[in-house]
Amino acid sequence: MPGVTREEDADGLKTDMTIPGRIPADETAEDNTVLTFEDNRLASLAFGEHDRNLALIETRLGVDIIPRGNRLTLQGPEDARTAAVRVLEELYQRAAAGLDITTGDVDGAIRMATALPAPKTGLVEIRTRRRVVRPRSPGQRDYLKALEEHDLVFGIGPAGTGKTYLAVARAVQALHAGEVERIILSRPAVEAGEQLGFLPGDMKEKVDPYLRPLYDALDDLLGRQRAARMIAEGAVEVAPLAFMRGRTLANAFVILDEAQNTTSQQMKMFLTRLGEGARMVITGDVSQIDLPAGVTSGLLEAVDILQGVEGVAIVRLKEADIVRHPLVARIVAAYESRTKASKGGKTPQDT
Repeated sequence: MPGVTREEDADGLKTDMTIPGRIPADETAEDNTVLTFEDNRLASLAFGEHDRNLALIETRLGVDIIPRGNRLTLQGPEDARTAAVRVLEELYQRAAAGLDITTGDVDGAIRMATALPAPKTGLVEIRTRRRVVRPRSPGQRDYLKALEEHDLVFGIGPAGTGKTYLAVARAVQALHAGEVERIILSRPAVEAGEQLGFLPGDMKEKVDPYLRPLYDALDDLLGRQRAARMIAEGAVEVAPLAFMRGRTLANAFVILDEAQNTTSQQMKMFLTRLGEGARMVITGDVSQIDLPAGVTSGLLEAVDILQGVEGVAIVRLKEADIVRHPLVARIVAAYESRTKASKGGKTPQDT
């Protein structure tokens, strides 16, 4: 893979070095870092159209970036320059791998670069036939690691943290790799105060709207036609939670979404469906529980009961892990602030 050439260092010594897939930085002054990219085309892709990616890095990290062809001079505090180098390294690697670079990718690279502690070595990613999915926040990185290493994972967090999409991506990867024979996606079929009996249509028409987010994730990862074909062939099953009763889910990757709207009995029923060679992921947002007043959320209860059980991972994604429009994070923060104030400083996520 084309790399970046390190130029004259602070002592005036020429140390030309090309490191595939890595961006070496050279301190040429006390508050400057100079990067020289070997491949102009890849550098242009990393910088973005009209250098828009560089502008975003400047704004978010508080550095000045002066581009001259394939050479960048970074000015600013040392920690900000170090973070900027990490971001540019990630973007250059994406360009070299032939991957698109979106504003979301730049934002995710910035989140990872500014995370404390510093990013761990080794790339955490999910590869499917259609997409390469990488974490865009430290929380997402921990979540992907848990999905890789544990048979039962709880992903808890607010809207926009990618908990469902990443779980579906890991399921698709496992299916393609032959780790499982099928994918089963499920959701409670009652939420936001609506009862199935009052909705028009047959059973499929009643439940499909509730399952739409799962279909959307499959369409994005597999393509609509391939996703529809795999559902028709039985390799992927999308069904409401009530249809899980009495089954043993073996050699499958099973995902229960919107689990905050399960009752205690439903959650216990679902957890005990886990069969030989199966993996299970349970996701939910405990700030959006639609159960009737006085009914305990099965998700909250399960997390409390299973905390510390071997083979079970519980990952709590936070406001900082939201990867939708930046305004979503501020909206969630505002609602959480109001909830804390009304409940004496506690939110459902703290339980």
